[in-house]
Amino acid sequence: MKTISMIGALIVTLALISYSIAVFGERKKRHITKSILSFLTIGIILDITATICMIIGSTNSPFTIHGLLGYSALTLMLIDTIVIWKFYKSHGFKFEVPMGLHKYTLIAYSWWVIAYITGSLLVMIK
Repeated sequence: MKTISMIGALIVTLALISYSIAVFGERKKRHITKSILSFLTIGIILDITATICMIIGSTNSPFTIHGLLGYSALTLMLIDTIVIWKFYKSHGFKFEVPMGLHKYTLIAYSWWVIAYITGSLLVMIK
């Protein structure tokens, strides 16, 4: 495995940790907090960085099934982060997050974790 790919793998694991803290924090508190916004935003930055590293380090086309799964998962998490930021901008920290947004966050996060696990399994198989 190329060094840039190993760096990408480390960074994507940090994104997993950051996303997990944000998603479970939101589910527990039912409100948006500064830490939830911070961890989601950090997760997106880490995820984009990891994706770039893995594209650079890969000898395969970036348009594999796993690649498309990963890009779609990143897109879902980006949409979730934008929607949560919009909710915060319009409602602040005082209002409970709507159930629909909670469900979307869980679906996006679950899809992202599936992409993470499939990537890990593909590396172990090689």
